[in-house]
Amino acid sequence: SSGINAEYGNGHRIVLTGGHLSAENNNDDNTHGLGNDFWCDPMTGVSHGGGVWAHEVSNFQDCPLASCRHGRVQGTDHGSGAHLKSGPEYGNYAIYVSRDAYHFPGV
Repeated sequence: SSGINAEYGNGHRIVLTGGHLSAENNNDDNTHGLGNDFWCDPMTGVSHGGGVWAHEVSNFQDCPLASCRHGRVQGTDHGSGAHLKSGPEYGNYAIYVSRDAYHFPGV
């Protein structure tokens, strides 16, 4: 499953194919991707709790809310939520958007 501004009771800016995509009404904190916040409403842009559950990048993992005690995120850019654990950074990420380009320089 993939999506932009995915909502399922929580929010993620980008969820990529290959990961788990929770059902719309399943608040299990088990969808991972880029630009994540486990306590927000992505349809309104409102984040609750002062960013406690915000994290920029998380790896694909099976770590549902009820049993997850070691949710790994990349780097240290995350809130203070109890199960968000810092992990290694695997690289840099960039998103390119174009109306008419069929490739990008250097690709």
